[in-house]
Parts: sequence; C-alpha cells; structure tokens
Amino acid sequence: MKSTAIRYLLLLLFTLVATWQTIAQTPDNTFINGDLLPNAPELAARGTYGVGVRTLKLVHKDQVDVLHQKEGNSPLYDRPLTVEIWYPARISANKPATVTYESVLGRANDPKRPLIPFTFAGRAARDAEPDASGGAYPLVIVSHGYLGSRLLLTYLTENLASKGYVVVAIDHTESTYSDAAGFPSTLLNRALDDLFVLNEMARLSAKSSTTFLAGLLNADNTALVGYSMGGYGALNAVGAGYSPQAVKLFGQLAQGSTALEGRSMDSPTFKASLDPRIKAVVAFAPWGMERGVWDAKGLAGLTLPTLFVAGSKDDVSGYEKGIKAIYDGAINADRYLLTYVNARHNVAPNPPPVASLQPGVSVDEYMHYAEPAWNERRINNINQHFVTAFLGIHLKKMEYTKYLDLPETGAAGTWTGFKPRMSVGLEMRHAKP
Repeated sequence: MKSTAIRYLLLLLFTLVATWQTIAQTPDNTFINGDLLPNAPELAARGTYGVGVRTLKLVHKDQVDVLHQKEGNSPLYDRPLTVEIWYPARISANKPATVTYESVLGRANDPKRPLIPFTFAGRAARDAEPDASGGAYPLVIVSHGYLGSRLLLTYLTENLASKGYVVVAIDHTESTYSDAAGFPSTLLNRALDDLFVLNEMARLSAKSSTTFLAGLLNADNTALVGYSMGGYGALNAVGAGYSPQAVKLFGQLAQGSTALEGRSMDSPTFKASLDPRIKAVVAFAPWGMERGVWDAKGLAGLTLPTLFVAGSKDDVSGYEKGIKAIYDGAINADRYLLTYVNARHNVAPNPPPVASLQPGVSVDEYMHYAEPAWNERRINNINQHFVTAFLGIHLKKMEYTKYLDLPETGAAGTWTGFKPRMSVGLEMRHAKP
C-alpha cells in the first residue's frame, strides 16, 4: 500500500512539472486555453507538431437570402464566410509560438448586451510556414453555436492541429456575436456552409493551387465538429435529414419560405448532397430534437460514426428528449455518447474570457461560457482527450478504441487514460448499428 501511494505521488509530481512547463511557455507564465491541468486525461496533451494559424475570407455565391423574403420569394446573395485555419507548422524551437486572438462579448443589435472587444492568447504562430512532413493531413471542419464565432473552441482547434490535422473553423454569417441576425439564416445555412467550406478546402489544397494549403490537406478524409447549432447543421450535412415538422417550423419563422425543404429527409436534393469525403462527426450538445427537427426516419439517415457530447442537465438542447434521444434514434450509426453529469449546455467552448469578469459587463457574457457544476478547463481537457481518440480512429486509423470502449461510469470500472478517481461525474455510452 505504501509503495503504491509513493508511485501515485511521484506520478502526480511529474504531471505538475509537465503542466508548469507547458504554462511557462509564455513570457508571463499565463494559463492559456487548452493547457493541461494536473488531472488531464492522457490524450489531452498536445502533439508533436508546431501550430500555425491563418485567416481566410471566402464567398459562397448565389445563396438564398432567407432574411429578405419578398412576396414569398427569397432573393439571392453572395454569402461571405470568414474561416480560421490551424495547421501543422514549422516553428523555431527557441521561439515559443503565441498568438493574440481578437473577439467580442455581447450581441449585435441587442442594446442590453453591447459589443465589447477583447483579446486572448493562443499557442499558435500567425502565418507560420506549413510543415508538409506529414503529407496531406486529415481535415476537420468546426462549426460554432448560436451565437458564437470561429474562435470559440481554440483549445480544441489548436490541439488537433498539433496532432497532424488541418482544422478550419467557420464564422457563420448572421450567426456570430458581431453580425447576429434572424434565426432562419442559422436554420438554413449551417449544413450548407459546412459543405461549401469542404469544397473550398478541396479546391485550395489542390497541388496546382498557389495558396499555402496546396498539398497540405486531404479533403477526402474529413470530419465535422459542431456545437449546439453547429451540431444541428453537422448532423444534417452527413445524413440526418430534417423532418416535415422542421420544414413547417422554418416556414413559420421565415415568412412562408420553403427553402429548408432541400435539407429534409425526403428531398432528392438532400440525398444528392451527402458527401462521402466526410468520415466522422463530433456533435457537442446538438440543438433541435426537442423542437421536432428530426423524426425516426431522419435520425435513421445518420450512418457515419458519431461522438455525441452532452450535459445531463442541458436546458438549451435538452438531454433525455434532446441529445440522448438523437443518440438513441441514430440506429444506423456506430455512436458514442459522453455525458457530463449535472452539466448544462456549455460543454464545448473555451472558458469564460477574463473580459467577462470586468465590472459593468453583463453577467450573461460570463454565463454564455460558464458551466455551473464543472470547471471549464477540466471539460476542455476531457474533450481534447476523447476527440483525439475518436478522430484518431476514424481519420488516422489509430488503435485508440481502448479510450472509448469504457464502462458506462467510472464506478463500474477503470477508464483507460484517466488518472485514479478522475472519471467521476462522467458517463460513456456506446451503441452499434
């Protein structure tokens, strides 16, 4: 017993030292989103690649402008999309990579929550030279919640890039803090944005391309990651067609528009849009099931491997009749459900930014990120671990199933990759077709 205790203390000391070394990479020793806590699970640690980051502006031409409906018809517009791209990069060993991200608190067009610019640090190098030593890397497309931004999950996007992925996060137009607009745009465009960005990444990464992405990624080996409304769109993009009730709801919200029919389960257009380049999906707290967005037929259309992540007390997407009901109904998918017991909806984003703690700032800005019963940095580490395992299996063919095929609770048995006693409060379910 004594020797076991000594080994455990030595392991803890080693972890603390390693964590401090990670934190100390910045000149002021700040703790940056995604850094390891001492009790982080095994696969949360960063990979071996340096991380570069760049911003691109894309334009999706001739899209339905559902927010400007006229006499039952929607005009077309060129839909701008800003994306942030993290990628394996060549970073000087004696020059720690740090980047300053610019974001905002608040909501556009809401005088009670005015936009407040803020910055936060990340562990990446702006415009760094790509590292092509790993060949063409798998592609991961990330979709934020409503409202949100492409920078909402930097703890995860940087982490995945360090492990040999090219990660592209979308600013969904009319759905960000800065340009919030009518909800019908979000309902219609999420899946369409995902598929457009996939096509753009394939085009820009062609060997004949003159961009930094040329030859850097393999769009034929892609995963989608979505949070809340991002999960809503990601599931639809890969086969979970919307229900007649969803189409009806959309029409009520969008002045009679029928534009969502093209994403419904019975639509030939929808079936033709399904893209075999997408191999797996991670859906954090996907919204919609409690509103009848999917029925049994629609959920049966989900056939790709899927990792669901949820809080058991989610009061936005719902749990038993929401996220877990999606998991239960996706009978044709090999799927996992990771549950944070007593967590609510915020099981995906970065921790609350320091700016949200300033005097005079609405408490809603803090609560937009915060979880009442969980440490957000702890959630971030756990998400890094499980997303690494899941994508490692399906995009890199790695032998990581031991990290996912677990007892339903820690009380029922040891969770591989977790330190002793550290899987408390978590549940993992697994169902096959």
